[in-house]
Amino acid sequence: MIDKEKAKLNPKWQWTKFIIVLVLFLLFLYWVKSWWGLIVVPFIFDAYITKKIRWQWWKDAESPVRFVMSWVDAIVFALVAVYFINLFFFQNYVIPSSSLEKSLLTGDYLFVSKVSYGPRIPQTPLTMPLTQHTMPLFRCKSYIEWPHWDYRRVKGLGNVELNDIVVFNYPAGDTICTDERYQANDYYQMVYTIGEALLMQQNPNINLKAMTTREQREFFENAYEEGRKYLVNNQQEYGVIDSRPTDRRENYVKRCVGLPGQTLQIKDKVVYLDGKANKEPDNVQYTYFVKLNNLSVSQLLGEEYSDLRKELGISEEDVTCLSRLHSGDVENGQVLNPSVLQKYDGYMPLTKNAAKQLKKRGIAKKVKPVTDKDIYSGPNYPLNAFTGWTRDNYGPVWIPKKGESIKLTLENLPVYERCIRVYEDNDLEVRGEQIFINGKQTDSYTFKLDYYWMQGDNRHNSADSRYWGFVPEDHIVGKPLFIWWSSDPDRGGLGGIRWGRLFRWVDNIK
Repeated sequence: MIDKEKAKLNPKWQWTKFIIVLVLFLLFLYWVKSWWGLIVVPFIFDAYITKKIRWQWWKDAESPVRFVMSWVDAIVFALVAVYFINLFFFQNYVIPSSSLEKSLLTGDYLFVSKVSYGPRIPQTPLTMPLTQHTMPLFRCKSYIEWPHWDYRRVKGLGNVELNDIVVFNYPAGDTICTDERYQANDYYQMVYTIGEALLMQQNPNINLKAMTTREQREFFENAYEEGRKYLVNNQQEYGVIDSRPTDRRENYVKRCVGLPGQTLQIKDKVVYLDGKANKEPDNVQYTYFVKLNNLSVSQLLGEEYSDLRKELGISEEDVTCLSRLHSGDVENGQVLNPSVLQKYDGYMPLTKNAAKQLKKRGIAKKVKPVTDKDIYSGPNYPLNAFTGWTRDNYGPVWIPKKGESIKLTLENLPVYERCIRVYEDNDLEVRGEQIFINGKQTDSYTFKLDYYWMQGDNRHNSADSRYWGFVPEDHIVGKPLFIWWSSDPDRGGLGGIRWGRLFRWVDNIK
């Protein structure tokens, strides 16, 4: 009311507000390099100067209409403001799993900056604010797939740097099974695992190691078709096969341990870049076999050891891992070294300090790191090739860089096939020993995007690039700046608040 009276008495006040808003709006359009927004300028002019359109007509209506519309106006304004801020400046992200522990903890809430690497122009702009891909309660899509715009990123304050913690869209999340139980699963791992099992049932004597590269490729092509067919024929359990656009895929957070143009190799757990060892995170975790000292798992989970677990950063989830060795791993045939069944109660993720302290304080009799030869850790990327790589001994792989080319062979094609076919939208086909891209026979490819290699600090308990490959630049969401809230899921009430982590800068977590 005061502004209206002031405007009537002093029209210059309205012109001042109009000029300030217009300048800010034009600067925003210049930043995003989109001048379509100029069509909004006449409406801004009307809202402040001419006032021909009755933007708030409901203020002159009867009481019930005025009351309802005031709430509608406030809610719409809030949703538009939140959508705009989340899209171009920052958003909240909560750590849902233990893949980055003990650097970032389950229950940490992050303030994620979009400006650090530059915000993306939305590819699916018609989406409900504060949702990623699903409407709460209704369990339906929270976005409309049309219109769909090509990838474009606004200039930010910098680029992804080595060892940055980064939020990004899950690359393998382009295809999902719609049943809620399987939406978070890696569709491609499910398809290949099921397909390979079916082919092995038909011919138990299959020996991939003895096959030629071409024969291996045919095997994996058949495995994919068999696995996909199985999912299609069992829709009652898995749901239908659906897709998600890039910016509507699940948000993941990992540490960038490989940059575009670098050659990465993992040797005995250590990441090497161009032949030089990359510094491990200060609180890196690996899985250790543990033989408890006259102690049961349930006792270790009890109140008596609560303070010890908190001091050593051992969660209830970590302790429950101990039961896998003698149950699920045995049933699934994942125990590669049967002798560990007699020597240890189980295994759990630990930092070096926690492993040392468990033995020093008499909680454990024996503690030993788990190796590739002890427990099968699952199929690694690429899923359509026989490489012999594992989570602890992987590569070498060259990380694609925008504008640089690579010589393609049937041996390295599986590593880069997804980048060429899916992320850069090319038609790729193999005929005999020859590779065809967009109908033309070739033995090289020049990449259009930069790619990154992401891994969790909880190295033996992280679904990361070792399992689903490179992260394209168009999947990068933003950079976590600080932890604005942190609550321990194992402890309720005030005792669960991690006061020492509040407003801690993520860049200081090395």
